[in-house]
Amino acid sequence: MTMPGPMTSENAEILALEALGWLAGEEDGIQRFLDQSGIDAGALREGAGTPEMNGAVLDFLLGHEDLLMRFCEAALVEPKDVHAARRVFGREELREI
Repeated sequence: MTMPGPMTSENAEILALEALGWLAGEEDGIQRFLDQSGIDAGALREGAGTPEMNGAVLDFLLGHEDLLMRFCEAALVEPKDVHAARRVFGREELREI
């Protein structure tokens, strides 16, 4: 299944938050994200849902094909949907939160 129609900012935000929730439920998934991104748990809580954090979460998934494919299977979306959602947030650097 793929998301219907063009990727809207609302759908991109929903997908990013789903991805964050999915990572939190995976064995060491969220810790792997924190370790590799350099973000601490407090900054993650404060930044959850912001365009910068949404972009960081999707970048992380897109950089780890094994996680990307497992997320897509669990969320019933296609990898192209994750790519489309990431484009919505642009490529700005993650600012210090």
